[in-house]
Amino acid sequence: MIRRFRPPSGNSQHGGILSSLISLLFLIVFCFVLYAARRPLLRLAGESWVVEDPLQQSDALLLLGDDNFFADRATRASELYRQKLAPVVVASGRRLRPSAGIAELMEHDLIERGVPKDRIIRFPHDSDNTREEALALRALVMEKNWHSVIVVTSNYHTRRARYIFQRVFPSSVTVRVASARDGDFDPEHWWENRKSLKEFTRELAALVVATWELRRDSAHTAQLLPGYQLPTAVQA
Repeated sequence: MIRRFRPPSGNSQHGGILSSLISLLFLIVFCFVLYAARRPLLRLAGESWVVEDPLQQSDALLLLGDDNFFADRATRASELYRQKLAPVVVASGRRLRPSAGIAELMEHDLIERGVPKDRIIRFPHDSDNTREEALALRALVMEKNWHSVIVVTSNYHTRRARYIFQRVFPSSVTVRVASARDGDFDPEHWWENRKSLKEFTRELAALVVATWELRRDSAHTAQLLPGYQLPTAVQA
């Protein structure tokens, strides 16, 4: 039997064109709305990196390195010390030379801002990232038998720092995070400044890496210690 080819009806073609036009219209409207709301969305993204815990009396302030040119982290730590939120400040910083490094510079900044030298614990280390710095500070916290600490760091770094420290430190130690303003990162206009944009993208990538490393470390510990349970926040 010979079947005759029937071209698509005009209604079918018209329906396909209409569907395409409606889809295109929705796409244009979506792009317009996204463009119109770009500033509030970008501001929300920047502010989401900044966290500030309710601060209470603690055993020590942990001032993380590296501070910026204006010593904003040291400024915030000295303010918290004067508010008597902790009796000592740990100046944590990388070694740059066998006899000098970031910790010495941060100690100098703290003294300039009114923290007595005998209330400062200089803590040099060889850490390359926040996770390694947290591991080094954990040893100090356990040695001093501290049960609560306030981690002081730059505003853009607070979310990642809290995520890392609360997972690296034992559950017996209460970790709170204090945000220090940063002259190079304005959460409300970060996309307009090259340095702020660089910090935002670097923090995003660093948080992804830290999440993977902490999961890997927890999984490794679980293999070495039978019966070890991964923390709920770290479980896959």
